[in-house]
Amino acid sequence: MKVLKSWNRAANFAKRRLSMRRSQKAIAQNAAELFHAPTGDDRYRVAVYFADEMVNAYQIRQWYEPLSALTQDAPTVVITRKPGTALALREECPLPVFYAPTIGDLEALVSSQAFDIVFYVNQNIQNFQMMRFNNPNHVFLCHGESDKSYMWTNQLKAYDFVFSAGQAARDRLAEHLHNFDVEQRTKLVGRPQIDVSYPSPLKLDNSRPTILYAPTWEGDRPTMHYGSAMSHGDKLIEALLANEQFNIIFRPHPRSGASSPAYGQAVRQLKIRLEQAAKTSSAVIYFDDSSNWGWQWTAADLCITDISAAAYDFLATGKPLFLTKPSSQGAEIANSRALSQIPALSTGHASNVAEYINEALQSKNDDTKDLVNYYFGDITPGASLARFVSATKELLGSSHQDSTVLPVAPSADTDLTIAGSGLAAPCPVHPRRAA
Repeated sequence: MKVLKSWNRAANFAKRRLSMRRSQKAIAQNAAELFHAPTGDDRYRVAVYFADEMVNAYQIRQWYEPLSALTQDAPTVVITRKPGTALALREECPLPVFYAPTIGDLEALVSSQAFDIVFYVNQNIQNFQMMRFNNPNHVFLCHGESDKSYMWTNQLKAYDFVFSAGQAARDRLAEHLHNFDVEQRTKLVGRPQIDVSYPSPLKLDNSRPTILYAPTWEGDRPTMHYGSAMSHGDKLIEALLANEQFNIIFRPHPRSGASSPAYGQAVRQLKIRLEQAAKTSSAVIYFDDSSNWGWQWTAADLCITDISAAAYDFLATGKPLFLTKPSSQGAEIANSRALSQIPALSTGHASNVAEYINEALQSKNDDTKDLVNYYFGDITPGASLARFVSATKELLGSSHQDSTVLPVAPSADTDLTIAGSGLAAPCPVHPRRAA
């Protein structure tokens, strides 16, 4: 068994290396703009650092449009470290993308630009390779508001500022982090994503309610085992299908199955069940594995999800919401207002979900407005995006950036060679691509 596991690891490593070399070759031949570094007044002032694989691209995708709102005031670039990610983001990201495979490439880019701010959407260990530069303001954006323990990790102390959604985030950090000045180090920006219009891929039957079931992934440690696809999924889907009065959107987390093959298999079985039902149902039954997140908030009348950012995105709509109760004893559950006020759905009650949905759709919860305000502040259209842009502008020019531009040359330790493609070489930025 150990020999087989070792062989599988070696085979996977070889496959990744082959894929990386192919991507490097593709960049060398067809993507010289990934090395473009503008000069003069066009130099980048804001960077979004994304050192991850595309499996985690959902973390940066949701910031495409809010970040695009900054570009008129501050040229903005996405910095990536992996060739496959660079090529993929080049096709979908509306912002220019820069590929910096080595530390030398990263240093050359920073020395040639006028960065005041570097944003981070996750806690990738390679973030520290960028955070070694003292001058820019290093700002943690995260990729969604939630009550997961991830939201109060001690790693947040490494950043100059944390852009938080609302007062709930500040209270959370004040409770869990020691020697961290919450008032000075956090800026409240709401949830800018709710101010973006997302086109829907569906034409829904508006004569019946639309239910969104959006379970999170299984997590990579016991304290993060919030995913409900295995514990609740089958009962929930069967109950919704048996009722025959709901449109159903099933949106699993993109990382489902990344840590547990069994969890991934559970998601696939639910997909099969829904696709079979869709063949004969008069309702809309949709398995959503697209990269687009946001249109579901408008389309759905009620959401069932887990302790995750999806819950808080939907909370901001003010529509009815159910949170599944984690079946794992190791899952860390915060003592928060949201988790005490949002109805919890245990595995034992999953089969009766249709009854609970009908009750929720017919009732009015006056507490929701106060809860939304606590987590997001003002959510009137445009308010969150305006706060995000304003908080960013406050930091522009507040760094101690040296105006001297150092000579730029390609890194000596990279095995990617593009003739005449030094960072200072003139190369057109690719046109804006649809996200």
